[in-house]
Amino acid sequence: MEATISRRTFLKGGAAAACTLAAAGLPASIAAADTAPHLATLIEIDKCVGCESCVDACREANAAKYPVPVKPFPRMYPNRVKASDWSGKKGVRDRLTPYNWLYIQRAVVDVNGEKKEISMPRRCMHCSNPPCVKLCPWGAARQEKNGVSRIDSELCLGGAKCSSVCPWNIPQRQTGVGLYLDILPAFAGNGVMYKCDRCYDRLSEGKLPACIEACPEGVQSIGPREEIVEKANERAKEIGGFIYGEKENGGTNTLYVSSVPFDRLDAAIEKGSGKPHLRAAEDSMGQANNLTAALFLAPVAGIAAAVGRYYKTIRKEGNRNAS
Repeated sequence: MEATISRRTFLKGGAAAACTLAAAGLPASIAAADTAPHLATLIEIDKCVGCESCVDACREANAAKYPVPVKPFPRMYPNRVKASDWSGKKGVRDRLTPYNWLYIQRAVVDVNGEKKEISMPRRCMHCSNPPCVKLCPWGAARQEKNGVSRIDSELCLGGAKCSSVCPWNIPQRQTGVGLYLDILPAFAGNGVMYKCDRCYDRLSEGKLPACIEACPEGVQSIGPREEIVEKANERAKEIGGFIYGEKENGGTNTLYVSSVPFDRLDAAIEKGSGKPHLRAAEDSMGQANNLTAALFLAPVAGIAAAVGRYYKTIRKEGNRNAS
């Protein structure tokens, strides 16, 4: 059984952790920056047959990370704050959800007078300068040295800032899970945000991301970003094609190559919640208001992250003592 933690104990210890952090330096979202080359992936859309082997592999590899919500959900204040519950819809595969971090987006376009069905894997773009990381007020999102951006489910409060600042609104929320349940469940959040973490744990073990390993058509490849950009441009030249992701949002670590222009693909795909677009995306972190916000939030996020890390520590200790 999981041990409970009193709010008084948490807040008292968290305050001490915050003071320590304030004297120590930068939060993880800033301090993690490194000169090591980012890894990027190339997705060759023309090779994809829409078999969904990548989706199956992603779900299997990440099942242990999926949320297990506590019900009934705490009532939120103000009342306009609504719960987001996907726990009864875990089988949904045609969009991004907290239980489905990769899906196959489909489009039918006219090519030389013939209808052609296009399939493409969609997930987090892993931006080179990710706004989800730089603008998270709780320090719950971080960018690894290899360029992977991920959300720490044990620190996230589900405020959805990461999703609102993402040009593609990638992160998805599940209510009834996470840190907010132990602090102020009615006021301090609404769950945890989830998205592709590019199998960072597998990468740390020298393995390929599950979706890449499982693909029978070799749709995706991974390597240092400079090499992937070069490969994408070579491939685009070979097929008279187009690239998406090289410059979008200031550059991402996910590049797509297609023989069909991306504005035509964007016009043909179904878009909406959990179904990202393929439009050109301006550099959101190049905007003055976001730069200012990032500078202001850095120390705040660092303190919040320190409090969260303290919580993780005492929770684990409590669980060991209770077992």
